[in-house]
Amino acid sequence: MESARLIQKALLVFLLLTLSVSYVHCQATRVGFYSKTCPRAESIVRSAVQTHYRSNPTVAPGLLRMHFHDCFVQGCDASVLIDGPNTEKTALPNLGLRGYEVIDDAKTQLEAACPGVVSCADILALAARDSVVLTNGPNWQVPTGRRDGRISLASDTTNLPGFTDSIDVQKQKFSAKGLNAQDLVTLVGGHTIGTSACQFFRYRLYNFTTTGNGADPSINPSFLPQLQALCPQNGDTTRRVGLDSGSENRFDASFFSNLRNGRGVLESDQKLWTDASTKNLVQRFLGIRGLLGLSFNVEFGRSMVKMSNIGVKSGTEGEIRKVCSAIN
Repeated sequence: MESARLIQKALLVFLLLTLSVSYVHCQATRVGFYSKTCPRAESIVRSAVQTHYRSNPTVAPGLLRMHFHDCFVQGCDASVLIDGPNTEKTALPNLGLRGYEVIDDAKTQLEAACPGVVSCADILALAARDSVVLTNGPNWQVPTGRRDGRISLASDTTNLPGFTDSIDVQKQKFSAKGLNAQDLVTLVGGHTIGTSACQFFRYRLYNFTTTGNGADPSINPSFLPQLQALCPQNGDTTRRVGLDSGSENRFDASFFSNLRNGRGVLESDQKLWTDASTKNLVQRFLGIRGLLGLSFNVEFGRSMVKMSNIGVKSGTEGEIRKVCSAIN
């Protein structure tokens, strides 16, 4: 009888431990994580982003893109911020990232207010949200509680979505991170703000095909000369061009209208319209009659929260960096 009671007790303890571990795992991040340990954390980050945005509006799309690039490699752990040879920062897809100074500024202020408490990964997640808000985009609650990673390798960036990727390849890369086709279309919609360098799409404008005018046939014929004027065949490859023509500084759904009208700048973006499997989702964001509409603002916030929880480090994993560009 005594042994049976001991077995029952042991099973109960095991069950409680299992439940608590599951709960902690599910609750790796939560809204208001710093409400007691650093109550001003979110307002400090918001203020830093606002200050830098006022003097340089390009930091907004820069921070949004940086958060995306961080989450797709090693999870959302600020590994993209680490300096050094052969780190993620040095990889080709990350050479155009901007906004590091905003993260550093916010971190300096947070270390003065609450030393060793707020992670760089959380600063980046909050700064991405604040950047969208500043460009007239939606606001959403950002779960926090991420810890910073200790590994950053340029060789790990091969799974970042690329500008020539087919929709199938893009879907595979997103699916590997737990994101579906709707998340893909929604998050690529973040290209409503920001620019790209000519080097990433100029090949579409000249000698793309051996027939017709030589350009990518999915480019609207009236849009082609505009792009060619901005990116001459032998011109400056680093020149920046807005990804959402006519609205690159404002967060809105016009990006999807441009795709419908053959005015997507990146090949991978325009394919969202030319590929039947994603075209339906673009149409739903456009509110086309006969389809169940989707609110871009609502869905963007949802997909951002989902993405920001990729590979999160918590508990005893990782660390809280003192300086975002260096491992402790």
